[in-house]
Amino acid sequence: MAVRAVRGATQLDSDAREHMLDRVAEMVHDVMASNGLTVDDFISVIFTATSDLVSEFPAYAARQLGFGEVPLICTRELEITGSMPRVVRMLAHVETDLPRAEVTHCYLHGAAALRKDLTRTREVPDE
Repeated sequence: MAVRAVRGATQLDSDAREHMLDRVAEMVHDVMASNGLTVDDFISVIFTATSDLVSEFPAYAARQLGFGEVPLICTRELEITGSMPRVVRMLAHVETDLPRAEVTHCYLHGAAALRKDLTRTREVPDE
């Protein structure tokens, strides 16, 4: 079994606690489903949030999904002029049999525009 890194990102419509929890849970579930992962496959997860998101820790959403034994940390995204607002990103380290080239990274809602350069992404744009 190899250790792989998988990325995810989502954009929120507003900085509201329940909306944050819903969007982060959606992102984590999407990463899991797209890569055939269970909570036990996760080694650790780093969440970043842009500075305009202060209503809740993104990791709390993962804790509610059963990630109680997985090390999680939240940090602030760099404030770069012109960068996308209200974005939560995740970098998860997982154990999987997937070759690196077959890991699917998930970009949801407005964040679907962030990484057009990746070979395997699953995008869920806003309607």
